[in-house]
Amino acid sequence: MRHFDTLENSDPSHRHANLFSRLPDILRHAMAAPGYAQHLKGITPATVINRAALARLPLLRKSELSALHKARPPFGGFVSGPAGSFGRLFTSPGPIFEPEAKHPDPWRGARALHAAGLQAGDVVLNTFSYHLTPGGFIFDSAARALGCAVIPAGPGNVEQQLELIEAYRPVAYAGTPDFLKILLDAGKAAKRDMSSIKRAVVSGAAFPKSLQDEIKSRGVDAYQAFATADLGFIAYESAARDGLIVNEDLIVEIVRPGTGDPVPEGDVGEIVVTSLDPHHPWIRLALGDLSATLPGQSPCGRSNMRIKGWMGRADQATKVKGMFVRPEQVAEIGQRHPELGRLRLVVSRDGENDAMILKAEAASADAGLQDAVAATLRAVSKLGGTVELVAAGSLPNDGKVIADERGA
Repeated sequence: MRHFDTLENSDPSHRHANLFSRLPDILRHAMAAPGYAQHLKGITPATVINRAALARLPLLRKSELSALHKARPPFGGFVSGPAGSFGRLFTSPGPIFEPEAKHPDPWRGARALHAAGLQAGDVVLNTFSYHLTPGGFIFDSAARALGCAVIPAGPGNVEQQLELIEAYRPVAYAGTPDFLKILLDAGKAAKRDMSSIKRAVVSGAAFPKSLQDEIKSRGVDAYQAFATADLGFIAYESAARDGLIVNEDLIVEIVRPGTGDPVPEGDVGEIVVTSLDPHHPWIRLALGDLSATLPGQSPCGRSNMRIKGWMGRADQATKVKGMFVRPEQVAEIGQRHPELGRLRLVVSRDGENDAMILKAEAASADAGLQDAVAATLRAVSKLGGTVELVAAGSLPNDGKVIADERGA
């Protein structure tokens, strides 16, 4: 079967209508939890029926979850049911506490594995950790929902894993790309038969082109997945190898770092996800990761929005002269001067002192505008800096609004 189900190649307008017709009920369910009731206070769910209305809701930053969970354990008040109503309970560094729902494939991963060519009856070597963190179970539940048998290997124990590979002959590997190379190298050095592994679904670490080419040369067709402990599978790669396709039942936005404002299509920004899972909804969760949308649809026929994949971190706060400067402050400067385009605050050293230069795209190098922006920079950041007006479109489209070059 080419596609996992009919949702994958449905008309984008039908998908949009379906998602936003369901969103008001999801919001009502979310606001039954005290954390969301406070966070979304004053919101009328019935009015949130399109992307513009969704973009007016406040962001919930993943970087804030640890403090929220500590203040109101275990889930910061953002889950309406008790911990005992879930199937498994996990923790990630922070700590951040994550519950797993009881229904099959709770992390929505089966379609991502299907897009990588896995099918019922395949054996999968799963090397993500099964200890306390949800990674192992995210991929385990996805594979089992697809009808695969899973070897719950976890990371490490390379020699034992080589024995398991020869005994069970897994067709596919799930884990980080780095550990896949470690296994392949160890198998080659020990003259073990690794030939059964033909496919891989990799996540959790960078997968540069050089490593992609090496894994491919070893006879393994590897597919990338973008997943988090909070949301499970967010986007995945298909045989088209043309960006990552956003998963169903999610609304993904790309916003300007430091704001909740969506960027124009193709601009790099922070990934924000709304999940329509009634068991554990997420409303505008800002992940702190950068990406950009791709135009059009995937050549594989899947019609959902596509992103370029992981492109860095949006959390760019840095200390200048002992004070934090944050992307939100750079965004505020832009809001006070709407005639400006992209902004980039470059932090460097001038002798033994920190120095700031705000590069701002403008239609012309107007001295009055330059002085006004410099005054706003001082007022917002409480620090002095120079302003350089540059030509429109000259700053890189990489999502970076603060560039700390002191270590360069």
